[in-house]
Amino acid sequence: MDTGLKGRTAVVPGASSGLGLAVARSLAAEGANVVLGGRRGELVREEAAKLPSAVGVEVDLTDPGATDALVGAAHDRFGPVDVLVLNGGGPPPGVAVDFTPEQLADAVALLVQPHQRLVRAVLPGMRERGFGRIVAIGSSGVQAPLERLVASNAARAALAGYLKTLAGEVAADGVTVNMVLPGRIATDRTTSIDKAAAERTGTTPEEARAQSEAGIPVGRYGNPEEFAAVVTFLASAAASYVTGEQIRCDGGLVRAH
Repeated sequence: MDTGLKGRTAVVPGASSGLGLAVARSLAAEGANVVLGGRRGELVREEAAKLPSAVGVEVDLTDPGATDALVGAAHDRFGPVDVLVLNGGGPPPGVAVDFTPEQLADAVALLVQPHQRLVRAVLPGMRERGFGRIVAIGSSGVQAPLERLVASNAARAALAGYLKTLAGEVAADGVTVNMVLPGRIATDRTTSIDKAAAERTGTTPEEARAQSEAGIPVGRYGNPEEFAAVVTFLASAAASYVTGEQIRCDGGLVRAH
């Protein structure tokens, strides 16, 4: 399948490791120019140097200046942004009964506002050129809220609502907007969640992982490359008739339709 990504320019924040890095590598493998963003500047530059056509930019997405840094680097090095991947770190765990308005504001500042700023920066050009792909890396908690992750559940659901609304407004301009929802993918964040579960239950992280895997129909955690392949398809020319969707990549974990 011809993805039509050769020569396109993609921006991928949160790309120093985990899902973001896997997506950046996958897009680069299809011939895209990639701007990798991340707080660990040295690491993100090292990863960018391993790709055929890429640049690494040290940014903290919660800083409003991060938008200009990422989009500016794309324009300076490659040209206008064709593909925007919305990705970043998650808030700390917590339960709903203890969730404060201040914590909600912090979660929105981490998971909604930075992504909206990025969208607003690249969307006019996408619409003018008649092509654009916006793909958000979400969480299965958008559809089936996860225990002890109330901040993530609430803020990611807000982002999902914004993107779903946006998708309908820009579809006729050749811009698609989708969200991919990972379940248990083997990343550092999943490892930290398993460690936290082990501490609560008095078991080991390995036992916590085994218990988690037992609830996944395919019987294992996914790997970042499997997830990145879904994002890459949605970023491709072949996915021009897919928009406004939340696509799960979770091994069948979420049972909802």
